[in-house]
Amino acid sequence: MRTFSQMVALALAAFPPFSTASAAPAVVQYGGGLSQSGFEAYLPQLRAEALRSGVRQSTIDEIFPTLQFSARTVELDQAQPGGTSGNSAAPPFAPYYRQHVSPALISRGHSRYMENLGRLNEISRRYGVQPSVLVAIWGKETSYGSITGDFDLLNSLASLAYEGRRRRLFADEFIATLKMYERGYPRSQLKGSWAGATGHPQFLPSVYLRVARDGNGDGRADIWRSHLDALASIANYLSNAGWKPNVSWGYRVNVPAGFDRSGLQTRLISPRCPQVYARHTRWMSFGEWRRLGILPALGGPGDSEMATLLEPDGPGQTAYLLTNNYRTILDYNCSNFYALTVGLLADAISR
Repeated sequence: MRTFSQMVALALAAFPPFSTASAAPAVVQYGGGLSQSGFEAYLPQLRAEALRSGVRQSTIDEIFPTLQFSARTVELDQAQPGGTSGNSAAPPFAPYYRQHVSPALISRGHSRYMENLGRLNEISRRYGVQPSVLVAIWGKETSYGSITGDFDLLNSLASLAYEGRRRRLFADEFIATLKMYERGYPRSQLKGSWAGATGHPQFLPSVYLRVARDGNGDGRADIWRSHLDALASIANYLSNAGWKPNVSWGYRVNVPAGFDRSGLQTRLISPRCPQVYARHTRWMSFGEWRRLGILPALGGPGDSEMATLLEPDGPGQTAYLLTNNYRTILDYNCSNFYALTVGLLADAISR
């Protein structure tokens, strides 16, 4: 978060206890030469960075003596791919769609949508984002708040900063978590995925500080206990990412047999998630797409609206004309399958 929802993993953090029987504690080694003693040797550096970033001395004194190395967090991080493989072949979309736009998710989403429609409409008027999209992201991220992760954010993020593969990222997220703590959120509430995604929207702490908003009118942005705060925060995230009001995320289309795609390749190279964007065609107006015989199955915007074509399962299968708003969903989680299923789940929820 995507907000870093691709990092979400559901497992319990674990760390071995230390013996106090001898004058010098035993050094327990983990993979890659990491150890509790090494973690403790790194903490003064992290402490100094937190102080320079404006964290109060009293917070430092309270939190740092309690920090413990999370071997499980590091294990999960090291199991992630270190980079993008050269294989350009994508798995089929249809099985993913069936799992992530399931009848159960649609039914529960529709219930949440109807139960909260009045407040959702208020949030939509404030931020310009369709209510069903907010509910769909809520459903995708945490199954409507039922699966949010139970890793201690401070232990996990400090451990990942110590590990060092992405030290700057995780040190900054650790410091952001300290600032959340200083806003009055207890440590017992500051839990989430092993990589730091937290709350109903699965925001990283720095994202929380940037975009979290009050949705229920109590003056706080509690994305852990208030689903309305979470929905308002998702809306603010998408608005900041460039969401265009009153425009759909995209439209199902049928591409005519024998359609010539040779002139549609994009010439743009995205600095972020290039393989995701490489699957899109160049941008053209809906009027141009219509003249090529590619028509939305239902409705569609005016001819001047811009769109790109995506055929997730290749020629001859369902394709989609995608607007700018689809790309704001990719900003939340840079995966075509994620963004497509958010859009399709949103459409199903609002029917």
